[in-house]
Order: sequence, then C-alpha cells, then structure tokens
Amino acid sequence: MRPIFILSCAVAIVGCAKSENKPADTTPAAATPAPPPAPPALKLSDVAGKWNVKGMSATSDSTLVTYLFTATADTTGWSIKFPNRAKPVVVHVVSVAGDSVVIDAGPFPSVLRKGVTVRTRGALRLQDGKLVGTTVAHYSVKTADSVRTIRMEGTKAP
Repeated sequence: MRPIFILSCAVAIVGCAKSENKPADTTPAAATPAPPPAPPALKLSDVAGKWNVKGMSATSDSTLVTYLFTATADTTGWSIKFPNRAKPVVVHVVSVAGDSVVIDAGPFPSVLRKGVTVRTRGALRLQDGKLVGTTVAHYSVKTADSVRTIRMEGTKAP
C-alpha cells in the first residue's frame, strides 16, 4: 500500500506543478502610430510681401533693431529697409529647402555698431502666421571677426 501512496503523491505533485512552457502569445501586436506628416515645403510665394521685423538678442526678448523686410515670389527684389536710412539693403536668396529659406545680406553699414560694416546670413520660416528665424551677423573689424546671433520675428505689414 505504501507504493500506491507514494505514487499518488508523485502524481499530485507533478499535476500541481507550474508549467515552464507557456503557450505562444497569439494576440496581434499594437500597431505603431504613423509619424506626423512633414510640413509642406515652403514656397517663396508663401513669404512674399512686406514684413515688420524686430531683431532680438539671442538670449532675451529685448529688441535690438527693427526694419521693413520685403520678400517676393521669386529670388529677386528682396530687401531690408532700416528706419532713417534712405537706401535699402539688397537681400539674396541662397536656398529654399523644406520649411526654410536661407538669405544673405551685405556688406552694409551696421545699425548696431556705428562705423562698422556687417554681413548677415539667416534662415527664415513661417510659424503661426509670423516670419521667424535666426540671423548671424559677421562684423568687419581689425581684430578677429566679431559675430552676433539675432532672433528675428516679423508680422505681415498691412
């Protein structure tokens, strides 16, 4: 009778033991959400017009300079008109790619540094109906090149 008791206990232990082999998960994996669509490519006609622009310090909201920025639907006729200056500064469109347009201006007399000539390169894009971007100004001085980064924000002129 003892062997039957031992055999019964062994069967009970084996029957109650957890199985190490779990059945394969057949639930379908959750679909990865699609990335948001890329913004439409910027066209020069999107920024064409006159813009009241303020140039601000890269590290604060203090306005350093204001000007009227003129953009056209092609690469000609772009300019910057500073207050109290008769002659506008010609702006060259360097490239248009993705959501940005890259522009160059100068050399021209600096508004921020009297008696110094400056060249600028900036990237602009439309954001919430405003023309925004960053410009890097390179000042021609006798020592090493002097550089300043300026944030730009423009609203469409009436």
